[in-house]
Amino acid sequence: MLFLAMGVIWGIPYLLIKVAVEELEPATLVLVRTALAAILLLPIAFARGQLRPLLARWWPLLLFTVVEICIPWLLLGFAELRLSSSLTGLLIAAVPLVGAVIAFSGPSGERLGSRRMVGLLLGAAGVAALVGFEVGAGDGWAIAAIAGVVVCYAVGPVILARSLSDMPQLGTVALALGVAAVVYIPAGVAQAPSTWPSADVVAAVVVLAVLCTAVAFLVFFALIAEVGPARSVVITYVNPAVAVLLGVTLLDEPFTVATAIGFALILVGSVLATGRQRKPAAASGDVCDVPGAPVASSRPGHGRAATASTSTS
Repeated sequence: MLFLAMGVIWGIPYLLIKVAVEELEPATLVLVRTALAAILLLPIAFARGQLRPLLARWWPLLLFTVVEICIPWLLLGFAELRLSSSLTGLLIAAVPLVGAVIAFSGPSGERLGSRRMVGLLLGAAGVAALVGFEVGAGDGWAIAAIAGVVVCYAVGPVILARSLSDMPQLGTVALALGVAAVVYIPAGVAQAPSTWPSADVVAAVVVLAVLCTAVAFLVFFALIAEVGPARSVVITYVNPAVAVLLGVTLLDEPFTVATAIGFALILVGSVLATGRQRKPAAASGDVCDVPGAPVASSRPGHGRAATASTSTS
């Protein structure tokens, strides 16, 4: 039930963002989303004593907040001014591919291997298919924004794993959301609409902040406790399918052959590139699992929490 809940909860933000940016500027949307979520999560984290330990890690927490929330959430809003919600969700599915590249080029010096190389090439081909066949001629800046989101969602968990992995998860997310809200107060207020948004937009923003952010993290932490961080990130491969289904059925967005092929290539490529490889143990002849890409835990931004190693959601 937790797995199904997260597959849906983190598959619908793209639809809600698309609805919200019809009347709200991206900066205002980020402000309201982070502020509402922080108002809900900060009291819980405070009551559990999970905020005080983070004060000594203010610098990595600030860096994580900027990379995982402030930059990508603004870029998502900007991108969905021009791109469909389903296409945005599919392109964001390339995050594991970038995470794999980061893992392979990191200090661990892990060997790439032919299987993972094939996965990266297939994933890249899927992204190319989506961009080449589904993106209009004037959407270059939107694609650049999505590329920025993908990179941020891949780098954010690395910061979390290296500098904040021993910190309380709920406290980290709650405080990061609070800091992001404070950062966006000037721009969000300055760009706020002069009239109250429509009921659809208000509902989209509330659901985005309450369900897809505050409640989502609580459910995801419960999922991690139940199945562990490595298995919990399988939802990464479910979220884009939900995003496409909602975009096509509720917003009448197109679903073409290129969309299906691109998604399939990204999905298969991500599985191959981030899968575990087995190698013989040095002495006993036993085999041990060696994590591939940083998917042993998750990203809090658009949706995952990290533990020892690392994904934005």
